[in-house]
Amino acid sequence: MTDFDDKKDSGLSQIQSVSPNGEITSTNISRFQAFKDSFKPAPKVEIDMTGMTDVEKAAIQTANSPLARKLKNRHLQMIAIGGSIGTGLFVGSGSALSKGGPASVLLAFIFNGAMIFATTQALGELAVIFPVSGAFSTFSTRFLDPSWGFAMGWNYALQWLVVFPLELVAASITLDYWETSVHPAVWVTIFWIVIVIINFFGVKGYGEAEFLFSLIKVIAVIGFIILGIVLVCGGGPNGGYIGGKYWQDPGAFHNGFKGFCSVLVTAAFSFAGTELVGLAAAETDNPRKHLPTACKQVIWRIALFYIISLTLIGLLVPYNEARLMGSSSVDATASPFVIAITNAGISGLPSVINAVIMIAVLSVGNSSIYGCSRTIASLADQGLAPKILGYIDREGRPLFGIVITSLFGLLAYVCASDKKDDVFNWLLALSGLSSIFTWGSICLCHIRFRRAMNVQGRDKDEIPFKSQVGVIGSWFGFGFNALVLCFTFWTSLFPIGSDPNPEDFFMSYLAVPVVLAFYIIHKLIYKPSIIRAKDMDLITGRREFDIDVLKQEIREEREALAKRNFFYRTYKFWC
Repeated sequence: MTDFDDKKDSGLSQIQSVSPNGEITSTNISRFQAFKDSFKPAPKVEIDMTGMTDVEKAAIQTANSPLARKLKNRHLQMIAIGGSIGTGLFVGSGSALSKGGPASVLLAFIFNGAMIFATTQALGELAVIFPVSGAFSTFSTRFLDPSWGFAMGWNYALQWLVVFPLELVAASITLDYWETSVHPAVWVTIFWIVIVIINFFGVKGYGEAEFLFSLIKVIAVIGFIILGIVLVCGGGPNGGYIGGKYWQDPGAFHNGFKGFCSVLVTAAFSFAGTELVGLAAAETDNPRKHLPTACKQVIWRIALFYIISLTLIGLLVPYNEARLMGSSSVDATASPFVIAITNAGISGLPSVINAVIMIAVLSVGNSSIYGCSRTIASLADQGLAPKILGYIDREGRPLFGIVITSLFGLLAYVCASDKKDDVFNWLLALSGLSSIFTWGSICLCHIRFRRAMNVQGRDKDEIPFKSQVGVIGSWFGFGFNALVLCFTFWTSLFPIGSDPNPEDFFMSYLAVPVVLAFYIIHKLIYKPSIIRAKDMDLITGRREFDIDVLKQEIREEREALAKRNFFYRTYKFWC
């Protein structure tokens, strides 16, 4: 076992080692040497896995991953917040508004928000009990089917692998708002270097960066809400009470039921990344304490950042506004937030919103390396990827995962090619439905986990955090995601405003055959069986091994809470 302690006054680091006879010896080495040594493989727990099944081996390997547990409560809270505020809200909501109208936008985001809340609750329950490497892809292997775990793991890894170069280009495009003469490839280089350096600082670097990015986004949304209320009431420079006139003319709905379905699909994509909080559980110092708070507060984030802000957008911007049809998914001029402020006659603030959009894009790029590298390392631990990809160094960094994702990000230089649009559209098509599969699988894993608890006769009191919407919420989440897949199929086959064509269909639905191909190939080669409830491993991966002690602690916590006043109990229930 090895520890590094910096000696700031001498410029040296101290390495401590334990000899076979139990004696602790210390050696001073240079900081540069300590830095080089940090890339050496982390010591792993040696476990005799003779006679174990592949599923049992995967459970043990992911439970004993040497990932660093350095994320604090504030990091986890901001990761949860940051995952739900991005270009989907700032720009994608404009496309949704133009397709379905303000009422469709509001209803679609409410329905999707309810699904995300149910899914996050299910994920929280599972991740608090099993804060293992890979989270939901690992859960699919343990509670559903190893082949489905293989498909979900690579589906999720591909999502972030593809998103990283896309976000680098997107960040460079946002700078066109200021009409700079610098070539986009220069900005791509700068953003690539910054994001890669952040992730080479390990999980703490990722956590601190997301804390800062999310804080800026939160402040921006809250500021817009306050400003939006003032503008709706006629307090802007141009004056004039607005109220609900755009709900009357041009109207609340557009393109009928198909318009609503299109918005439903767009809204679902806007919440992509909310599941990262579950992936971060394995690197959280105290998931049992911090994760429930992050999961319970999702409903307030959705209500504040999406429902309230989009209600104001629907009041301030008509769905037939020509600028909503911007050519780029990160074009600031197509952002309804920018349009609302511009229409009010306020100068300067549109540039601020554009800067926030750029930060949101960089935040997603930062999450791309984190999400992909951790998922790849987990797949290697489960035996679903080459073993070398599971290399984790002494600082808890999955090095090969970070390197592979970083190198794939260099694909962003395609931005200098005339074919860049075709390349990026097809790359995006590979992962377009990734989140829908991920969320549906999380809900199904929760349903199967609860089924296994019943079949094996286990006491539900040993669950530290229970989903507030229970199994019913997971059934809703699973069914809703299946419905979104059906609506996506319909709107992809018969798009609004154009005739059916194969290219548009596969641009939207390519992820489905890709996922099915992963599943079928693994099933045909390895022929694993679907995990039955009576055979599910409900122990491996827990951080609290003594179930009786855990149950006693939970009872004491409940008794202490029962003695508090009504307002405190209400606060703890929702927050």
